[in-house]
Amino acid sequence: MNILIAGGSGFLGQELSLYFKNNGHNLKVLSRNPKHENELFWDGKTVGKWTTALEAADVLINLSGKSVDCRYTEQNKKEILQSRIESTTALVQAMQKVGNPPVLFINASSATIYVHAEETPQTERNGIVGDDFSMNVCKKWEHVFFETELIKTRQVSIRTSIVLSNAGGAFPKLKTITKLGLGGTQGKGNQKVSWIHIEDFCRAMEFVITNQHIEGAVNVTSPNPITNFSFMKILRKKLNALFGIPTPVFLLELGSWLIRTESELLLKSRWVIPERLINNGFQFKYPKLSLALGNLCH
Repeated sequence: MNILIAGGSGFLGQELSLYFKNNGHNLKVLSRNPKHENELFWDGKTVGKWTTALEAADVLINLSGKSVDCRYTEQNKKEILQSRIESTTALVQAMQKVGNPPVLFINASSATIYVHAEETPQTERNGIVGDDFSMNVCKKWEHVFFETELIKTRQVSIRTSIVLSNAGGAFPKLKTITKLGLGGTQGKGNQKVSWIHIEDFCRAMEFVITNQHIEGAVNVTSPNPITNFSFMKILRKKLNALFGIPTPVFLLELGSWLIRTESELLLKSRWVIPERLINNGFQFKYPKLSLALGNLCH
């Protein structure tokens, strides 16, 4: 297939590109800083010459958006929202203009769209979408994506959890602090952690591409979320860390302020189940955290 990835120079975009290339597909990437032959310049918010690449693409994947790993100042919140709305809007407009658009448009979203859940799992069918900054960003993001029906194109929004990989994201930082003896429970430790191994993330994307009846919102997470207490315990075991000093909420708040991020990224309970992937027969290679961390830590 010919696959076009917008925002493909980020961590997930690079991992997806490598996966698809290794599986024999042709890749083009839209990037603000094109460096390679298969990369095209795009400012992330306007329709431009890059639209010619849509004519040749079978699949369009949009991963564009400012990282949420920052302090939620008013300026950063504005940029987080705008970067998602503007990029999605521009891509939808471009899809409407070309005569032969891709048959599938996958747009990023986040499992953060669901409420803080400690008692009830959140599925695509029964999940509760809440009302705070992060959840409202996701709601507006998905609304812009789905409000325009693309007649020739199947539309899928992927609600992704924490993606575990040695190549980027949160996992390398978690490994580092755990090796330093700081890998204890974070906060109360009863908050659920929804996660997915990078290989299963890429395989799930390929599964969505090849299963032509799948459309709408899809949770892209492991089928077995785990508490923060258990997550850190398993990580310590895989890294042979003899102890892990727990971090109470007030220290997490202070630490988050010092390193210019938000404690919500660790303290929110994300209990998200990939019901649609499971019901459609997707087989996870790493369904349990011990398997995933065993692979990534060794």
